[in-house]
Amino acid sequence: MLKQIERFRDEFDIVTVGYGEAPDGVVEHLRIPDDAPAWQWPRAALIMRHYRRAYWGNPAVAAARMMLARPRASIDLALANDVDTVPLVMSVVDPCMVHVDLHEYAPRQREELPRWRIFVSPFLSWILRTFVTRAASTSTVSSGLARAYKVEFGLAPTVVTNATPYREAEPTPVNDPIRLVHSGAALPNRALELMIDAVETTSTSVSLDLYLTANDPAYREVLRQRCATSKRSRLNDPVPYSQLIDTLARYDLGVFVLPPTTFNYRWALPNKLFDYVQARLGVVVGPSPEMAGIVEQHGLGVVCGDFTAESLRRALDGLEPGRVWQMKSAAHRAAASLSASFEIEKWASAIADIVGARRS
Repeated sequence: MLKQIERFRDEFDIVTVGYGEAPDGVVEHLRIPDDAPAWQWPRAALIMRHYRRAYWGNPAVAAARMMLARPRASIDLALANDVDTVPLVMSVVDPCMVHVDLHEYAPRQREELPRWRIFVSPFLSWILRTFVTRAASTSTVSSGLARAYKVEFGLAPTVVTNATPYREAEPTPVNDPIRLVHSGAALPNRALELMIDAVETTSTSVSLDLYLTANDPAYREVLRQRCATSKRSRLNDPVPYSQLIDTLARYDLGVFVLPPTTFNYRWALPNKLFDYVQARLGVVVGPSPEMAGIVEQHGLGVVCGDFTAESLRRALDGLEPGRVWQMKSAAHRAAASLSASFEIEKWASAIADIVGARRS
């Protein structure tokens, strides 16, 4: 959302609705109370499939609805951030003046959880069919997810990747040992331990640093213990995003081998891939179609044969400093074309179309 605010703040008077302090560049910020969780849907209403009651009974939605009901100048158009904001947005803005940024494929977001599949997924599908289909336009983060929205809901989302803002930099010399890095969430279904196992067994002189947020503290502790017994792998505290790219730039290769345990993981095109490019790192990924396509198109690095530690080990065995330097140089050449500036203009085009349709 910060990218969107920065892009549009000189053209529009922006009102934001969300948690925390007001972002820079907005004329008004409606702050949702920290004790009004967005993920807490009334359980009985979900079970009974009383979806309207479930939606408006959400603490964050109820708080935002009350704030939006206060007297103010009318809101002309809206950029709805994720599926669960859309009914709220459309209660104050005509649907033909709404662009919905869908992010990932909402009905299968947490499909690994049985209760989520049974109760939450049908609820989100109801929001998509009842509200999102009425929006002027939509966007999502990868072509595989866009196809799924088209097949299931008749939507035609524009693909706007999670690209990172351009960073002026040069690739740094290759380290000895070759330094690998991974940044992101500590979630068990990402099988991050396979990176540790591959690094431990490769014949190439490498090290691995993990910068992980504590999404699952128990799993993070498991990884910490594994790193504690390793001479090659280290678990670090996460760094603020404002410092992340400079931190990554100290390394040589960004690694992300993501087993396709969920639909969204299969079609993932995460921001960390673009972070690695702006840090001028080579990239090592599994055969995830979206990530592999970008790595191969731009010559950024290596695509493993499968999603196992053994396959990653084989990829690491084939590394040597000259090849790593080629990867880092390819990231440098691709940094401008893979930066956020190109992707953000897709949102700008969608908003311009909405404004043009209103004027005509």
